[in-house]
Amino acid sequence: MPAHNPFKSALAAGRPQVGLWLSMADPYLAEVSATAGFDWLLIDGEHAPNDLRSTLSAMQAIAPHRSQPVVRVVAGETPRIKQLLDIGACNLLVPMVDTAEQARAMVAATRYPPRGLRGVGSAVGRASLWSARTDYLKVADDEICLLVQAETVTALHNLPAICAEPGVDGVFIGPADLAASMGFRGNPGAPQVQRAIEHAMQIIIDSGKAAGTLTSDPALARRYLDLGCTFVATGVDVLLYAGAARRLAAQFLAPPTDAHPAAPPAAY
Repeated sequence: MPAHNPFKSALAAGRPQVGLWLSMADPYLAEVSATAGFDWLLIDGEHAPNDLRSTLSAMQAIAPHRSQPVVRVVAGETPRIKQLLDIGACNLLVPMVDTAEQARAMVAATRYPPRGLRGVGSAVGRASLWSARTDYLKVADDEICLLVQAETVTALHNLPAICAEPGVDGVFIGPADLAASMGFRGNPGAPQVQRAIEHAMQIIIDSGKAAGTLTSDPALARRYLDLGCTFVATGVDVLLYAGAARRLAAQFLAPPTDAHPAAPPAAY
């Protein structure tokens, strides 16, 4: 069986991929989201309460649908990445990659020897369909789509070198952490932050790699796509539900005494 990853192929061809962030950590909601027709669904292991088993369940729920799962690991650690690859995650998003050296280490973690450090245990894993894919070891390296997050001032300084690393398929700009790193915590919409984001996106695009980000602001999402971003998440499931539930309640109920100010659009 030849190497095949529709999401990676779409990014390589420059076809825009519109996604949705899954923070509910619930496979039932992941399945519901997969019926919406998004190109990709981000299963969040960094800021959502997902573990290996819940991530697997979400991937299984999404599998019958056209949406492609992308898994964000909690940290760029080789053992965690090995487990995710073995359960069949072939699109990975790694947070807080600040240097080319870190990016190179993540490439190594996703490739088998001699190209990398990935442990060879796929025979008993979902990735090889429990050995039904008899040529899995030959094609696995080429199927992996590795996306790294640039979300600090340091990362932006090192962005050309990060983009130059072979095996890095795309770079995701994390607006919330970048804003905090720039001194604008909680305000990714600040003009200085937005200028930095757009400049970073241009560097990524000019390097030939895929650029991506997340925003719940439709106008911003369209602007990023118009700038040439290839993978853009346009909302977060838990915030979509929270907003809808609060609007419904507001039609019938007085504001609760413990109400908090409305949250700004998500961007992280």
